[in-house]
Amino acid sequence: MKFAYARVSTRKQSRDGNGLDDQIAQLKLAGYDELIVEQFSGSTTKRPQLEVLIQRLSSGDTLIVTKLDRFARSTADGSVLIKELMNRGVAIHILNMGLIDNTPTGKLITNILLAFSEYERDMIVERTQAGKEIARTKEGFRDGRPPIDPKRKAFAVDLILNQHLSYKKTSELTGLSKSTLVRAVRAAKAEKIFSDTKK
Repeated sequence: MKFAYARVSTRKQSRDGNGLDDQIAQLKLAGYDELIVEQFSGSTTKRPQLEVLIQRLSSGDTLIVTKLDRFARSTADGSVLIKELMNRGVAIHILNMGLIDNTPTGKLITNILLAFSEYERDMIVERTQAGKEIARTKEGFRDGRPPIDPKRKAFAVDLILNQHLSYKKTSELTGLSKSTLVRAVRAAKAEKIFSDTKK
């Protein structure tokens, strides 16, 4: 069987053709029997859907991915995984590279490309950290999420607790996420309990 695997690190990822729609479109053109999709960071090997797929692959099967970095971004882990699959008789088809074969040249090309993928990821992390360091030197810098207007939050809490609106409806009206609303309501309830005990 031909198994296609697509992965995005975040729901918003769309850079360089790495968006989920782009990957699926390319995989459809290549042809597959089954598609597996996952949202998980490539910086970790703990990708549940990929792990299940690897266990299913057997001799004669083909694993298809659009790019090597969708499959693995660590040179060491990627090399081990590719070697394991090759030893089991599984073919690996990287669409922007071709079919990886179990030859010295194929292994060399794979390791070089994995090394470049890992280098690119490390450079992105380094640039992000450098950007944060520069931002910290500027007046008004605030690390983390921007603060929410207290009046807006109080209005949202009132809608839920007093007007009995659902979290979904309140989120639509105020633009606040459900998780933010849950925390705000929980804090408001705790504050009320605390105030009541002091009376």
